[in-house]
Amino acid sequence: MLSIDLRTFDPGIAAKSPFAYAAAVAECVEASWDEGADVVLLPEFTWMGLEPLVEPRSPRRVAEVFWNELFLTLKSLLNRPGKAVVLGTVPFWDAERGVLLNRAPILLGDRVLHQDKLHLTPWESDFAPGSELRLWEFAGLRFAVVICLDIEIPEISARLRGAGVDVVLVPSATETMLGVERVDRCASARAVELGVVVGVSHLTGTAESGLIDENVGRTAVYFPSQAAFRDEPRWVEGEVISSGTQTQRVVIDPRTFEVMRRMKQETNPSLLAALPAFEVVRE
Repeated sequence: MLSIDLRTFDPGIAAKSPFAYAAAVAECVEASWDEGADVVLLPEFTWMGLEPLVEPRSPRRVAEVFWNELFLTLKSLLNRPGKAVVLGTVPFWDAERGVLLNRAPILLGDRVLHQDKLHLTPWESDFAPGSELRLWEFAGLRFAVVICLDIEIPEISARLRGAGVDVVLVPSATETMLGVERVDRCASARAVELGVVVGVSHLTGTAESGLIDENVGRTAVYFPSQAAFRDEPRWVEGEVISSGTQTQRVVIDPRTFEVMRRMKQETNPSLLAALPAFEVVRE
C-alpha cells in the first residue's frame, strides 16, 4: 500500500524569517511522514509566502532566497529514505533562458527532481512556460506532477495517454470557487480518461503577495471509475475553505491498477487505442 497526504497550506503563517518559514513547511511534511504518509503534496505557490520576508519583494527575489539560501537545508531536513514530497511550487530563475519559471521541487530521498508549469494564467506575467512534462517512479508506481491550469488542458492529458502513469499530483492555487471547480472537475475527468489516481491540493488563506493575496481551496482525490476501484469511494472532496489547513490521506494499492488493466472487456477509455487523425465537419 502507498499512502499520500494531500495538504492545503496557508502562506500567511507568522514566520519572522525565510528560514523560519522553511522550517514551518518542513514540519508539515515531517508530520505527515511521521503519521505514515509515504508521499506529501503541497499546493502551488506555497513558497510565495516568503515574499513579505525578503527585500525587494518580488518573485525573482523569492527565487534567489529559496534556491540559494533555503533549498540546501530543506534537502537535508527532508532526506528520508522511502519518502517523497512535492514541495508545492516556487519561482525559479533559469539563467540559461533568462526567464522565471513556476517550478515544483520534488524530493525522493536524496534525489532531487522538478516539474515546471507549462501553461500560465494571465496574472503570471512574470513567468515563462516550461517545456517538459516529467514522469518519475516511486514505490513501484509512475507519477506525474501537473500544476494547476495544466490539469485543465486536454492536450496534456492526450500526451500522457499510454505513458503508463498511475498517479497525477496537482498542486494548485486559486482565488475563487470557480477556479477550484475548474481544477477539480478537470482532475476528475483525467482520472477517468487516463485510468489514474489524481490528487489535488489547493492553496488557502491570505498572504502579502501580488500573486497569492487571497486563496480558496481544498484537498480532493479522484479514482478511475472502473470495477477494480468499485469497493472504495472514487472521489473525495474536502470542504472549500478560505483560511486554515486541510489534510486528506489517500491510500493506493498498486495491484488495483494491474487488475484494472487486465480487464480488457470492460469499457475503459484509458485502454482504448487513440483515434487516427480525423476532421471536424461543419454541416
